This record gives sequence, C-alpha cells and structure tokens, in this order.
Amino acid sequence: MSRVALKPLLLGATGLVALLACCLLATPLGGAGAATVTYRNLVLHAVGGFQPQRLPRKAFAPISFQGEVSFSTRSGAGRPVALTEAVIEFDRDGRLDVAGLPTCAADRVAILGTAEARAACRGAMVGEGLVEAAVETTPGAAPVPLTAPLTIFNGPAEAGHPTAILHANLGAPAGQTFAITAPIERIPGPFRYRVTIHVPPIAGGLGSLTRLRVDIGRRFQAGGQPRSYVSAHCADNILETRGRFTFADGTIVDGSVEKFCRAE
Repeated sequence: MSRVALKPLLLGATGLVALLACCLLATPLGGAGAATVTYRNLVLHAVGGFQPQRLPRKAFAPISFQGEVSFSTRSGAGRPVALTEAVIEFDRDGRLDVAGLPTCAADRVAILGTAEARAACRGAMVGEGLVEAAVETTPGAAPVPLTAPLTIFNGPAEAGHPTAILHANLGAPAGQTFAITAPIERIPGPFRYRVTIHVPPIAGGLGSLTRLRVDIGRRFQAGGQPRSYVSAHCADNILETRGRFTFADGTIVDGSVEKFCRAE
C-alpha cells in the first residue's frame, strides 16, 4: 500500500504546472501502484519498490530496491521534452553504507563500453538497470529508439559526501558514453540523503531520455563484518521519498510519496 501526495508549484514564466509525487523507489511494483502525471504533451510514469517490506523497528536491515521511470508524449508522436535534472531525497529511515566498499571514478569508465567498465570496476558495482532514449535524426521523421545497459558504481567521495557513478553507452546515432557523477549529500530534516543527477544533452540536444530502470543493492564484507550498501528500518511504518524532475522547457514535476513498511 502507498499514499501519494500531490502539490502544485508556481513557476514564474512557465506558470502553474501539474506535479507528481513520484520517484524511482517509492511506489509498489505492479500497475496498481504506479504513479502517472500528464502535463501538456509530457507523460511521466513511475513504479518501484523495496524488498523486504518487513523490517526491524529500530535496527537497520539490508534492503534492495527496484524502480523505473519513463517519459513519453501525450500525442504518441515525436520525443518527449528532455529531462535535464533529477533531485531525489530519501527518508531518514534509510541508510547508506560505503565503508570499505571499493570506488570507481567517472574518468576511469568514461570511454569504456559496458562490459569493459564492469570488468574494470566490478568491486564498486552497487546496481544495474536499463536506459532508453529517443533521437531525432531527420525533421518530421519518427525518433530513433536507443537502449543501453545501465551500471551504477560507488564513486569517490566529494566534499565529504559519497557519490554514485551512472554509466551507460548509447550507440548510433547518439554515439555517446555517459559516466555521470551523482553526489549523495547528507541533509538535515525529515530526509537523510539528497541525490542530484544532471542529465547531459543526448545527441547534441536532439535526443531525450525515455526510460530509466534501476535495481540497486549490494552486500559486501568490510573489516570482517557483513555490510549492505543500502539498509532501512521501519520506525513509523512509512518510508517517504521526495523527487523533483526538471525538463528543458522549464517544466518541473515535484512531490513526495510514502511507501508503507511492516515493523518486526
């Protein structure tokens, strides 16, 4: 079960936009728990969940999570407006542990294909998934769809904060390898972490992200002790996540969702 809270946002020149309480992690898997918002010609759809849903009330326990967000056009023609930034904040009942986990810098995999990047930084892998994009090669023609595996590595700390490296290799006509550094900031208040992802232009601005799927979770040994990259507890029966998605035309999709857990 999940509860979705929507709120409007006034955006100056772009006016009042529809906002969706959504994120990659926070709605249960399956169509019944999916979150969808439509604004002008943009359709954003998100679904996800974490496992296990039964967690200790006080102690932290290892979890993994899966999530997917997709972008399409309401008309069904052309490519959606390009996503430029995603900012996601995670509940204080969640915890990240990178102590003793190997790191992989973005420049180490920036020119490598997927197999080569995973071989070079296998010890730092914390997740994988899929990236899909659409690229316009000819005005008026249908966009060319592209699909590439996504790999997520534990990155080197920046300004005292851990980072994640998102790696994907998009083939022709984009012909780009992305190695994006996403800082994971510890923040005060009801949320513990803030992850910021800046999405570079695809195919020189002729492409748009259409789908992103992630599966994150890594258990490892450090100092002779078992550890988990992500863990959580169920202090108040709710794990909340807040997301903010910014698009090239100024549209912002923003809000929060609550996923219910069961305390042991």
